Amino acid sequence: MYINKLNTHIIPFKFEYHAPKSVEEAVELLSRYGEEASILAGGTDLLVKMKQRVIEPKHIIDIKRIKDLTGIREEEDGIHIGAATKLRTLERSKLIEEKLPVLHEAVITMGSVQIRNMATIGGNLCNASPSADAATPLLALNAEAKIVGSEGERIIPLEEFFIGPGKTALKPDEMLAEVISPYLPENAGTSFMKIGWTDFDIATVNLAVILKLEGEVVDECRIALGGCAPTPIRVHKAEEFLRGKKLTDEVLEEAANIVSGHVRPRARWRRAPPEYRRAVSRALTIDALTIARKRIEGLEVNRGED
Repeated sequence: MYINKLNTHIIPFKFEYHAPKSVEEAVELLSRYGEEASILAGGTDLLVKMKQRVIEPKHIIDIKRIKDLTGIREEEDGIHIGAATKLRTLERSKLIEEKLPVLHEAVITMGSVQIRNMATIGGNLCNASPSADAATPLLALNAEAKIVGSEGERIIPLEEFFIGPGKTALKPDEMLAEVISPYLPENAGTSFMKIGWTDFDIATVNLAVILKLEGEVVDECRIALGGCAPTPIRVHKAEEFLRGKKLTDEVLEEAANIVSGHVRPRARWRRAPPEYRRAVSRALTIDALTIARKRIEGLEVNRGED
């Protein structure tokens, strides 16, 4: 048993594999097996946890073959992204790059090309890591989660989707079907930034900003912070503070202090202590707002500032 726990080259327990071909079939399987089942999309998180026996599901429901869960489409209410859409697909999408640049900027930082060829947008969100790199830009975009289950469909703000580390609002018989992101405000500037141990590593802190100016004054600002609380969060207090103000050095400093004040220590923080996360979130806030403003003004942003 102990050897199996350390040998991550195999899955050391038995489970039943299911490959539904439709959303309805997948939901029926979830209804039948409930908490004994886990959904497999890309597998970059699930399979690792299974190999390490962190979780031992009795049923694996593979949704990769369900066409309705993949793809990107443009509709009146925004961009719809299927939950099983690969990160690499998002990375290579001109629609995402042009219409949702803050999401595109986040996706290209996520792991290696090999990982992005496997990992899915839905998997990144449903894993519910406080540091999920796709979560912060989507929170800043006011995205919604379309959920399907045995009782039908429901759409909730993504801000209500995360309820704790590794925990979402999904019921045992429900699954994430797609993410719906509204379009950016006209002439908005965006920025996504992260700090991790390495370029390929999960973020220690990440932050997404969407900024709209009326002249030199902030008309609208959205700030989402990851890796600093039990879930990715919107920092509404900082957004409200910035509204109607010019982005002076003093205003930027105060906004950064407000953001850093939302760092909420967790019982187990292995990667960095709260003090480090507060300092990093403060610095990233100033940098991200500055970059977003430069992009509104059409100024070139140096690679080092990204």
